[in-house]
Amino acid sequence: MAHPSADRTESPTPTRTSAVSELNVDGSAGRTTIASVVVQKVAGIATREVSGVFALGGGVSRAFGALKERIPGSGTVTTSGVSVEVGEKQVAVDLDVVVEYGARIVDVARSVRRNVITAVEQITGLQVIEVNIAVNDIHLPDEDGEPGTSRVE
Repeated sequence: MAHPSADRTESPTPTRTSAVSELNVDGSAGRTTIASVVVQKVAGIATREVSGVFALGGGVSRAFGALKERIPGSGTVTTSGVSVEVGEKQVAVDLDVVVEYGARIVDVARSVRRNVITAVEQITGLQVIEVNIAVNDIHLPDEDGEPGTSRVE
């Protein structure tokens, strides 16, 4: 007589190509949600870590961020230039980036994308399905706010 469990065929468990652990797995003892601001901050920090990135955000958002930093109690703006769409298991990231002059934009974008995907997946456990990067400006060395020589008096 055969053992009852020997007749049962078990379906293989799906394997993930990424090292990301899934959130809200069936049979868990609860549910985990991650706010979009958390993913925004992680993506922003990961972007700033890449060599060749001068700043995040377009001209208007950077100006607004600089103004907001001067208001007592407002904290620092770490999500300027970063927008995300967060689902239960996946996230999409959009970045507005200012690149330093002389940096190869293609290489900077590749490094940013790789760094953001790695950081967001490792820290949040969410799968990053896309990272869209818009390079809105290039920072020139003479744009640091230092008074330059004017051609006119």
